Amino acid sequence: MTPMLEAAEMTRTARRTAPPTWLVIALTCAGQFLVVLDVSVVNVALPSMRTGLGLSEQGLQWVVNAYAIAFAGFMLLGGRAGDLYGRKRMFLVGLGLFTLASLAGGLAQDDWQLLVARAAQGLGAAVLAPSTLTILTASVPEGARARAIGTWTAVGAGGGAAGGLVGGLLVETLSWRWVLLINVPVGAVVLCGAAWFLTEGRAGDGRRLDLPGALLVTGGLGTLAYGISQTEAAGWTAAATLLPLLAGLALIGLFLTVEARTGSPLMPLGLLRLRSVSSANVAMFLCGSAMFCMWFFMTLYAQNVLGYTPLEAGLALVPSSLAVIFGSKLAPRLMRGLGPRNVAALGTLIAVVGFGWQSTMTPEGAYVTTILVPGVLMMLGAGLAATPLASLATSGAAPEEAGLVSGLVNTSRTMGGSLGLAGLSTLAATRSAGSGTPAALTEGYALAFRVGAGVLAAGVVLMWVWLPRAAGER
Repeated sequence: MTPMLEAAEMTRTARRTAPPTWLVIALTCAGQFLVVLDVSVVNVALPSMRTGLGLSEQGLQWVVNAYAIAFAGFMLLGGRAGDLYGRKRMFLVGLGLFTLASLAGGLAQDDWQLLVARAAQGLGAAVLAPSTLTILTASVPEGARARAIGTWTAVGAGGGAAGGLVGGLLVETLSWRWVLLINVPVGAVVLCGAAWFLTEGRAGDGRRLDLPGALLVTGGLGTLAYGISQTEAAGWTAAATLLPLLAGLALIGLFLTVEARTGSPLMPLGLLRLRSVSSANVAMFLCGSAMFCMWFFMTLYAQNVLGYTPLEAGLALVPSSLAVIFGSKLAPRLMRGLGPRNVAALGTLIAVVGFGWQSTMTPEGAYVTTILVPGVLMMLGAGLAATPLASLATSGAAPEEAGLVSGLVNTSRTMGGSLGLAGLSTLAATRSAGSGTPAALTEGYALAFRVGAGVLAAGVVLMWVWLPRAAGER
């Protein structure tokens, strides 16, 4: 009996130390899918959330922003925590927090409970997301690594693309609460599988966690976004607006001071001296500030103005979702002939056309001309621009800094999206002047797209002037 028990224990240990490659890929991709899905899945549920919890227009934007700001602000911290304390451990901590926060959000009875749960989801996602890629690259043999990373990337893009459709199905067949509650059983299954099969690994490079930096940048961005949102009701010169704006700027200034002095900064400021890194991050910030808002306003327009059901709104945006995947796949091929700078500028210019077209929307708009074609143009441009910008940023940095610079690009895009959503939502609400009529709402949404087109046009000029001509050029 004893030899049999010893053999069984050895078998269990072997399974823990050497899990099948396909299972590692499946578990890490499942974690990444949940993280990306929750960026977009709530959009079609926003009108139902507003009805169920009495959310204001400002509250609606914070359902999206609470997640995005926490996600962006703590993402780099989450990656370093995995290096220091173990990638598997951080995978489990992040997924556990994400799952519990999803349960809390799905059961929320007041608007503040939902917003706190969304922020906690974002924090869990920030811890989870970096671990998914590091576990995958460390566990998959080099010969199969490129294909595994391609699968991971496709699953991430698929999560964003599936968000509208999945959200629409859940809202229409069950309720808005299930866009959050669906994460609970899925998260629990992935959590159990990861705890049993994944093996631990860490870099152990001796760096400290820059928790003050993460808290300062997240608090600064959140306070700035809140100040921007206050302009709708109080105006730009009121104390209710100026105080949070000044406080947000002060926190970001303090963040830069801390980063300059700490030995293990969350964002090494020296990297920004590289032209490729600084220009690509500023470009990604501008692109994110407009493109991140597209789903938000398109779903509100489809449901609040055109009268689409949540499911119809999700289906209406499927072509746009596929367009961003197509653009992402097409970009590397175009980069070989045109160069990354030209492809980034071309993609952003295509998005400008889409935003300009979308700004001509009317309360009686037809699907093809007011959702399908402009939506495809906006997201095709987004897909074309993102890949060359990331390529330029990482190619200008030292190999050991490539992962950090890639994280900076993703953080810049998400932070830009958070502040852009706050600003454009405020402009749209101000133009609508509190009216809920289709005509007034359409005027507000159209203004948001016009301003977004202007921001992206400025981005095209910046890319052409500032971005390096070729990858690797500093």
